[in-house]
Amino acid sequence: VGTLPEGCDAVGRCFCRPEFAGPRCEQCSPGHHSYPNCYACSCDSRGAVDNDCSPAGQCRCHVNFAGHTCRQCALGFYGYPSCTPCQCSREGSLHSTCDQETGQCSCRPGVIGLRCESCMSGAYGFPH
Repeated sequence: VGTLPEGCDAVGRCFCRPEFAGPRCEQCSPGHHSYPNCYACSCDSRGAVDNDCSPAGQCRCHVNFAGHTCRQCALGFYGYPSCTPCQCSREGSLHSTCDQETGQCSCRPGVIGLRCESCMSGAYGFPH
């Protein structure tokens, strides 16, 4: 499926369509996946290490990015495409992840703030 109509060269190596590679065009070229269809990887230029992907199309993401094509923030980060660390307060938050859009951390009872870093009105002595 990956060969061009011109056939082969003098040593028997087939001429391949751009998205195919190998002596008989039996694999996808770099930047493509899912032989025999050989779709472009489509890795996000900001979130992916490069435009190469696995045979199933999974791109290699930078540490703060996630998803099949690295077009979302990893857990613990928010605000795609910047994917800023959540920095939730260890004392005031329920966990280290935050809302993917706003960066709001999940606060323990009686605690408020974007990072869960202060007591709610009428309470004092953070983090207790």
